[in-house]
Amino acid sequence: MIALIQRVSEASVKVDNEIVGEIEKGLLVLLGVEKGDDEAKARRLAERVSTYRVFEDEQGKMNLNVQQVNGELLVVSQFTLPADTKKGTRAGFSRGADPADANNLYEFFSDQCRHYLPTKNGVFAADMKVSLVNDGPVTFWLQV
Repeated sequence: MIALIQRVSEASVKVDNEIVGEIEKGLLVLLGVEKGDDEAKARRLAERVSTYRVFEDEQGKMNLNVQQVNGELLVVSQFTLPADTKKGTRAGFSRGADPADANNLYEFFSDQCRHYLPTKNGVFAADMKVSLVNDGPVTFWLQV
């Protein structure tokens, strides 16, 4: 399971030109689910995302997590994250979980995040338009 996290000052996701999720200060989480992922991995990744130190303290060092700055999460499913891009000029998608399993784990991951802080979502498998202001820019790839 993969989370590409971006520290944002604001982010939103639209489906059919309607905002379905929006946050101010926090993390945009692009979530990729791979074959073999399970609830234990989703639980661990939610804990890591919620406690990963990407916000600056008084000395300007990244020592604070999203909870400590009263931030929010916006979780967006991203089936392309597990893609195989090592060869050729077209990604392979055989490493991704099947859609039903991926959706279940996406929802489970989001529910786990809600144990830690306010969490909004996109719509699984929808054609989404994601807008963000990346603060920094700060972007990290977390994988469990």
